[in-house]
Amino acid sequence: MTYIKGMADLHTHSRFSVDSDADVFEMIEKAVSLGLKAYAITDHCEVNRWYTEEHYGGTKIYPYFDFKSDYERSVGYISGIKERYEGAIELLCGIELGQAQEEPEIAQIVVDDKRIDFILGSVHQLPQTEDFAFLNYGDMSQAEAEELLERYFTQIDKLCAWGKFDSLAHLTYPLRYYIKNGIAVDLAKFDCIIESALKRLAQNGKALEINGSGIRQGAGMTFPVAKYAKMFRGLGGEMITLGSDAHYVKDVGSGILEAAKEAKSAGFDRVVYFKERKPIFIDI
Repeated sequence: MTYIKGMADLHTHSRFSVDSDADVFEMIEKAVSLGLKAYAITDHCEVNRWYTEEHYGGTKIYPYFDFKSDYERSVGYISGIKERYEGAIELLCGIELGQAQEEPEIAQIVVDDKRIDFILGSVHQLPQTEDFAFLNYGDMSQAEAEELLERYFTQIDKLCAWGKFDSLAHLTYPLRYYIKNGIAVDLAKFDCIIESALKRLAQNGKALEINGSGIRQGAGMTFPVAKYAKMFRGLGGEMITLGSDAHYVKDVGSGILEAAKEAKSAGFDRVVYFKERKPIFIDI
């Protein structure tokens, strides 16, 4: 495999995400130009900050709230333009559902929304802790870094136990920031809890995402690498999704080829996308 034509990019963000200004139509046109078979916009929906700041009593953890409004804008808009692209690309209305294990009743609102084709489950932030994107790594000790990872994978395990999403996003997400800040950790220390999460994922019939963002962002790896995709397969996992995690038009499709190669090396001969929450397979 030497090109991404015919593949799917199921993790991208548009202007309806707090951390992106990307134009929806430009994102879609880039996906079409790459020859992708399927393309999903999965804007952020952090359910632990679903309401306005006032609802949470003025907490200072993370400066952005009211994800309910972002969710409605994104899903309403994307679901409304899908028909325009019939015959050109399978445009999917997705969402990246953050911290569902913390607020399962709110998360259920998203799960029950029939407009959505695809739900990514993710953890960006630990309870009473800043998002990994905004932590102060300069003052972080090795012990603190490892303690955060243990807490993170414990939350991932809880998310997989809840299990009402379609694919688990960027399993090794904290490495994006650890590597950037020169923090080296041995993930093998956490393999027991990772295995527990992946076993739950497999038993619930869910997919594992291989996220290609680390390729362009300097980590030199996908999140996760083939080791964990292979572990997932050994535990009975059958479905892999691919995502660029693009927040800019230029990054749509970025890392998809490398992610597909990781899936192949882990023993998967096909990847999957979801339409109306139902899997459709693509041969690698």
